[in-house]
Amino acid sequence: MADRNDSQDIRDNKTLSNSNENKKDAKQKKSKTREFFDALVYAAVVAFIIKIFLFEAFRIPTGSMEKTLWVGDFLLVTKFTYGATTPRNIPFTDIRLPYFKLPGFKEPERGDIIVFDFPGDRDELESKEVVNYIKRCVAIAGDSVRIAGKKLYVNGELFPNPPNAMFDNMNRPQSFSNPRMFPRGAGWNEDWYGPIRVPKKGDKVVIDSSNYDEWKTFVMREGHTISQTADRKVLVDNAELPGGEYTVGRDYLFMMGDNRNNSLDSRYWGFMPVENVVGKALLIYWSWDPSKSFLNFFELLGSTRWERIGNLIK
Repeated sequence: MADRNDSQDIRDNKTLSNSNENKKDAKQKKSKTREFFDALVYAAVVAFIIKIFLFEAFRIPTGSMEKTLWVGDFLLVTKFTYGATTPRNIPFTDIRLPYFKLPGFKEPERGDIIVFDFPGDRDELESKEVVNYIKRCVAIAGDSVRIAGKKLYVNGELFPNPPNAMFDNMNRPQSFSNPRMFPRGAGWNEDWYGPIRVPKKGDKVVIDSSNYDEWKTFVMREGHTISQTADRKVLVDNAELPGGEYTVGRDYLFMMGDNRNNSLDSRYWGFMPVENVVGKALLIYWSWDPSKSFLNFFELLGSTRWERIGNLIK
């Protein structure tokens, strides 16, 4: 009888031991799962902080900057150079958000290659889509811009062409007017443009019936209403302009592509607000031929432009 009870106790102890071991294994599995999940969350938070405040990847989609930047180049853009911002839109949507900008290390300068939030076409209040453009800053707030026979002048001085600048062979006479040019009705073309002053905060601009259409969208983009009365007086926020002058509220930049005759830039859509700056192009971290399909991955990989990888962008 004692032997039978001892055997029962041994079986009960084994069952209890196995149960404890199973619970221990389950805890270890849960602990490892929790550690893995925590690591994923931590990595996501770090990646989010890096993307928002430090660096962001950007892909060149068009040839407007060739041959400085090629279609298929992948860039690193520094967000902190000019001052990073909180997200400007809900991710993967075109719903814009109020954002806060941090102080930067410098202001945009002539010659900088800048990624920016596209402000919209010439006659739009803002872009229908949240999309980033990349162009070269050729003039800052307060500068005068003029193009004569494909040559760019800033403040009356010849602005040197970038080392890889491209031009077409078309001969556009000064008398030719391209109706797509900014501002509306200017009578200019892409090779004969200006002179035009890049607005600076505090500038006084005379707006009357003769240039109302030219400045209407600009004033509305600055957050004001503008209208004309029956006797052709200009009203901003339902009040007549003091002395007929409008006071500019922000600083602006003039942006152009290095591929000068294949670039939709400030000549077409106008001035770019400094607050729209996203970051400064730093280096090319990858480059391949985007005409190759992902379905032929090895062919795409074989098109890698190794000589471009790691190049600093100037």
